[in-house]
Amino acid sequence: MYKKIMVPLDGSKLAECVLFHIETMIKVCESPQVLFVQAVEPITIPYGIEAAKLTSLEQLTEFETRNKSDAEKYLKTIIDRFKKSGVNAKANVIFGKPAEVLSDFAAKNNVDLVVMATHGRSGIGRWVLGSVAEHLIHSISVPVLIIRAPGCEISV
Repeated sequence: MYKKIMVPLDGSKLAECVLFHIETMIKVCESPQVLFVQAVEPITIPYGIEAAKLTSLEQLTEFETRNKSDAEKYLKTIIDRFKKSGVNAKANVIFGKPAEVLSDFAAKNNVDLVVMATHGRSGIGRWVLGSVAEHLIHSISVPVLIIRAPGCEISV
């Protein structure tokens, strides 16, 4: 069955709707390793008129460091919950655009399965906002289990 399951999270309740499914899968799969992953996007430095509003590079670096720290704390609460049940869980904070770095992470870590939530956007909403789930489906060669979060309506 599945030996390594990657679970991308972003700190939202929507993304956490997969946790119940992971708990169920762990019972079926024989002691898989669960890799909880959060991608932290690097701060882009503005240019032109926006650069005039830039207070300092130090503040941007501080903000990025705080985002990483927040992601680490968040993932720690998630893996602690699973470790209490004896699950082999690991937290991973990675940097970059989520769609890109998550597919790289899955490949480098020999992930067998990706389980993630989706908003269920389609049409223009998905085109404008992008879809990490869709990118993963097309960029990795392992199964991706997409869970539509409760309360998300299909939009066209």
